[in-house]
Amino acid sequence: MRTWVFLRGLTRESRHWGDFPAAFRSAISGAAVVLLDLPGNGCLNGLTSPLGVAAMTDHCRAQLLAQDVGPPYGILAMSLGALVAVDWAARYPAELDACVLINTSLRPYSPFFRRLRPRNYPALLKLAVFGGSDRDWEETILRLTSRCAGPHTAILESWLAYRRERPVSRVNALRQLVAAGRYRAPQDRPSPRLLILAGARDALVDPSCSRRLAQQWRTAFAEHPDAGHDLPLDDGAWVVERIRTWLAAEPR
Repeated sequence: MRTWVFLRGLTRESRHWGDFPAAFRSAISGAAVVLLDLPGNGCLNGLTSPLGVAAMTDHCRAQLLAQDVGPPYGILAMSLGALVAVDWAARYPAELDACVLINTSLRPYSPFFRRLRPRNYPALLKLAVFGGSDRDWEETILRLTSRCAGPHTAILESWLAYRRERPVSRVNALRQLVAAGRYRAPQDRPSPRLLILAGARDALVDPSCSRRLAQQWRTAFAEHPDAGHDLPLDDGAWVVERIRTWLAAEPR
């Protein structure tokens, strides 16, 4: 049985995976899933978010050891969580068997204006500088990260509940942004097996960032034609099938 570690992105927590972990367990034979929160998010919202990705990585490793969950691991991560996965793979390659990176963006492979699309700057700066209600924040995040068809009422209400129960401070959100902006990926591809997934309609991060990384590191790659940044939310079944097919084609 392989343990898969799931990592979310900026200001998000393990509950934002929704029903995706259950679908993953059902489809991936022998998979055990551990959902971790990054420091400052979710059940760790009382902690100060590190200003560096490496410190986030080491905190995740410590959480697993505290739970008596040892390597090797598979990691499925998106956005900021994917930066942690890359750092983990680069510094502790013997601990990882496989990594799936979803809608990530890395220096030096993509410029800043592709890692965060400029058309989003006004909305994000307005919230960061002047603040906003919980609903303002979550509506903006949902609009930028999802391309789900149909009403989003149930999703939005769930996200609002998470925010009210475990709020992420504005300081921690900014610290996470700084950590993401400072991180520089290694030139050489990390040794664990890598699969990179992207949503062609990602409104937050240009999907060319994932394409470029996959090309540079010569990894397996798949792009959903209609999904946005939160690929597991928009089409979790597609994500699971891509991973299942990839694991079958590249057994370890």
